[in-house]
This record gives sequence, C-alpha cells and structure tokens, in this order.
Amino acid sequence: MKIIILGAGQVGTSVLASLASESNDIVVVDKEISLLNDLQDRFDIATVQGNAAHPIVLQKAGAEDADMLIAVTSDDETNMLACQIACTLFKIPKKIARVRAIEYLNYPQIFASDAIPIDVVISPEQIVTKFIERLLEYPGASQVLDFADGRVRLVSVRALTGGPLVGREIKELHQHMPNVHARITAIFRKGQSIVPHGKMIIETDDEVFFIASSAEIQAVIAELRKLDKPYKRLLFAGGGHIGKRVAQALEYRFQVKVIEKNPERAKKIATELTNTVVLQGDASDEDLLISESIENTDVFCAITNDDEANILSAMLAKRLGARRVISLINRSAYADLVESNLVDMVILPQQATIGSLLRHVRRGDVVQVHSLRRGAAEAIEAIAHGDRATSKVVGQRIDRIKMPPGVVMGALVRGEQVIQVHHDTIIEEGDHVIMFLLDKKLIPIVERMFQVEARAA
Repeated sequence: MKIIILGAGQVGTSVLASLASESNDIVVVDKEISLLNDLQDRFDIATVQGNAAHPIVLQKAGAEDADMLIAVTSDDETNMLACQIACTLFKIPKKIARVRAIEYLNYPQIFASDAIPIDVVISPEQIVTKFIERLLEYPGASQVLDFADGRVRLVSVRALTGGPLVGREIKELHQHMPNVHARITAIFRKGQSIVPHGKMIIETDDEVFFIASSAEIQAVIAELRKLDKPYKRLLFAGGGHIGKRVAQALEYRFQVKVIEKNPERAKKIATELTNTVVLQGDASDEDLLISESIENTDVFCAITNDDEANILSAMLAKRLGARRVISLINRSAYADLVESNLVDMVILPQQATIGSLLRHVRRGDVVQVHSLRRGAAEAIEAIAHGDRATSKVVGQRIDRIKMPPGVVMGALVRGEQVIQVHHDTIIEEGDHVIMFLLDKKLIPIVERMFQVEARAA
C-alpha cells in the first residue's frame, strides 16, 4: 500500500513506526528538514519537505497513485485542506485527518464527500478522554479497550499479592467463577510475553490481559488483586482540550477539580463547566495541592501539554498522598524513565490514537485495532467471511485452525451473543473474532487467514 503521511511530529512518527515494518511504501511530508532527516536515518522511507496542503508538495509525494493520505500535522486547517486537495486533484481513495478543535468536531456533517471529503476523522483528545473514562470506571485496571461496540473489553491488570488467583493456576478462574466467560489472553512477566494455558501459575507483578464482557470485568479484577474502592474525588492538572473534555464527561459522576495555570483559560473553562471546581494555579505548587487535600484525592491526573510539568506534578501528588496518579506524556523516552514507583500510570496519547488509524490500514475486514505494549503487540477484531471453501477459518474448529504461536483467540461475538472460545468452538460466517497478537510481526499471517479466497472452478 502506498501511504502519504503529512506531519513528522509525535503522532506522525508513531504512525510511521507502526506501518514501516509492514511492507508499505511510505512518504512523509513536513516543513522541518531536520525531522525528515531523522526519520530517513531510522526508516526506509521517502520524504518531501514543504507545506503539506500545497498541491505541488502532494504531487512530489506521489499523490497521483497513493492509496491513502494520513494528515496528522499540528494544524487542523492544514489537515482538512490537504484532504480536500487530495480528493479534488488526486482522487486518493482513503483520507484520514487529525482534527483537534471541538468547534469542528461538534459538526460532523462537514466531514462528508460533498463537503470536506475526510473518510476518517481522528481526535486524539476524544480518544484520550474515553481512555481515562474507562480507567476510572474500573479501579485497578491499567487499560480498558472496547471491542464489538463495547460489548467485549480487553483489560490489563497488574496482579498483586492478595488476589485469590495470584499464586494459583489460571484454570481456577472458572472454578471460582463458573458463570463468567472471561478469558486470559496474555501475560507479561518481567517484560517478556507468555502465551497463557490452564496450568500456568499467575505470579505477583504479572501484567495480565483478559477479555470479558463489561459486566464481568470487576469480578475478574477482584481475582487478580484486592478490589479497589470506587473513585470519588478527582483532580486534573490542566484545563486544555483534554482536561476540559474529561471534566465535562465526569463532573456529574465524580467530585471533579481542575487546576489551570493560565488565568484567562481558567476563567473560560469555569464558565463552561457546570459542576467542576476550577482552580487557577500551578499544579506543581505543593502548598496548593495541600490546601486542596491532595491526600484525600482518589486520582490525580496530569494532562497539560507540558511533559515535564506533568511528570513533576504527578510525582509531587504521589509523594503527598494521592491514592493513584496518572501522567500524560508525549515523549515515549520520558515514559520509559518514569513508569515505575514514581507514578502509577503513564498515558501516551499517540499510542492511544494509533489503533484508530491502524484499523483502516489492515487487510481483510478488520473493524477494531488496539496497539499495545508501545506498539510491540496488538489486539484486533476481525470479521470472518466466506465458507469452508473460501475461508481458512469459517466452518473450522478453533483447534484445527493453523494460527501461528503467539496468536490467542479471546472471544467471538455473534450477533448480540458473546461466546467464550473453546477448542471445539466453530467459527461461523459473520462472527467477530477478537484476538491478541503477542508480536505485531504476526499481523500479515492473521490478515491472510481472514481474507476470502476465490472459489475453485
């Protein structure tokens, strides 16, 4: 596939890193030659320097025969105009754009073939907001990711001493909860991936991924660690796009406070939030945090656009007694440094965003993709098509499908029914198959498994 990526910033680089190893022909466009030179040193790609919305620049990038345009510059208007030009002049089939301003997103009808022809609109702020909402819904979870329109979710949890299943075999999960259809799909132990089996013993500090229906998640988490009390008091550092959206989404379910450093911005969001306390100040001000009873705060979440400020304020909140602290970090190198006992969790916006892009690049009928473990692993939802004559999976028992080691089938969704996968489960046409891939190098194999072959004459 020939793909043009507009923008060599954090999101563009993350997209490139995910796609460059998958036999795609990629051209990256950016104004900054230093960024392009750095990418050329790291990846086997072509680059074009210039304004991403200029027709001559898109032409130099090979727009005439491109299959996909991914516009992820830092400027919404540039992304939208580039998609318009890509459609009008070059007829590029698939156009994806990052749009951040809620002033545009509130009017989705403008993103249509007869208006601004963008096939897929990506909003990192919306994605991160939803990610944070899910974490707060299930205390103790490190990730909660949706499949099949939320009927099935993939959850990661750190196993801790005191969980009934810790120190015991995985198969005991269903002995403890015979009516729960959850399935453990992967375990990461000291950074190494393990394909789980019934006799495997879960150890303290394992990162356990499991797939379950929404109603079953809390029960499974309680098997892996002492169930945390529900969150009540939330404090967000940063009243920008993400901070405001998270507060709006949560202010009627939790006690929400937002600290915003900029006085004008603080006044503005105070008038737009109806049940949130907005404080003007610096989230790294120890006196301010103490005066706001940080020791009684259930979750402190630093989500400004400044990585250093997020790290420092989260570390301070942790030291002052906040129950759980989360820091949003754009630079993955920083995340590697701080994801330890300094903060409880790091959110990488570009990592949360990448799945929304990847599902439009995958071959076969892939409807959902979540990038995991900093892009090293993936969870995907693919729809099975065809019959026994044209498909490698339809009409086949799970134990007879030649899936490569490292691919774990987690669940089937058939209509409104969520089906726990067993060795004798038979995949039917139209089933949504949810799989965990321990290594993203397995993606091409899985894609081929779900492609429909021509019927023999």
